[in-house]
Amino acid sequence: MSAFTNALVLTGPTACGKTALALDLAERIGGEIVALDSMTVYRGMDIGTAKPSAAERARVRHHLIDVLDPWESLTVAWWLERAGAACAEITARGKRPIFVGGTPFYLKALLHGLFDGPPADAELRRTLEGDAARDGVAALHARLAGVDPKTATRLHPNDVRRVVRALEVHALTGKPISAWQQTWDTPAFADPAESAPPPARVPAAVLTLPREVLYDRINRRVGVMLEAGWPDEVRRLRELPHALSREARQALGYRELLEYLENGGDRGETAELIRTHTRQFAKRQLTWFRHLPSLVPVPADAGDAAGLVLGAWGII
Repeated sequence: MSAFTNALVLTGPTACGKTALALDLAERIGGEIVALDSMTVYRGMDIGTAKPSAAERARVRHHLIDVLDPWESLTVAWWLERAGAACAEITARGKRPIFVGGTPFYLKALLHGLFDGPPADAELRRTLEGDAARDGVAALHARLAGVDPKTATRLHPNDVRRVVRALEVHALTGKPISAWQQTWDTPAFADPAESAPPPARVPAAVLTLPREVLYDRINRRVGVMLEAGWPDEVRRLRELPHALSREARQALGYRELLEYLENGGDRGETAELIRTHTRQFAKRQLTWFRHLPSLVPVPADAGDAAGLVLGAWGII
């Protein structure tokens, strides 16, 4: 039996109110929360990730929060494996796993599994690796940017293995990895040797809000986070004994604050940039949610949102 058999999902765009509603739901049904988030896994990244507080975690047990140092890297396959282990542990205690969060690619992997695309072509890989050795990794990365700019933006030039894989996929399929990843009802496209079968069907509700209401919430929340000491949190991260991983450094808001702290600038302009990028991220989330066919929409501002989510889950 799949470890995900008894799991439930509550997702939605950033700042839509997932955390508070999830706590209420977990207490109602005897659930424990599994973070569906690629950044709350990092210790010390608390304010900017809207990580559940100590008091909230005392109310309901949480999983996959504060499990990595911010200089460590993670992949969707790593997360999915540990999510399955957490679900098995929760179910063994007679509780119900509730995935709560809004990282779109992780959500897709949870709902549809992983696959690693076309099999490796050893000769093509040798050629690409030889090109990197002869011309330099920057040249190979530039070649990727020419055929798949989205993936090139995501990958560091020194990540030769993934750059080679991305070029290999494009050469073998005529389609960039980023395009494969945007197909909504198929398994998530992962790195080689990271395939996993789709989990059991997981009932999933997605919170919705009118766009103008959501954007207003985002704007106000960024201000609250900055006043709560977000810049000081980023300063502390810069003073750690190891440099932040690429994933941690690119986290929404942290990237902008690192730029501000390292190169100077206007604090107000930085705050507005974070608001703009957060609204853009929420727009991308909404696109993903709209196309994932198994998500049941629930108005976040409904009088009985909790009851509507339970209905979407098939519990009442």
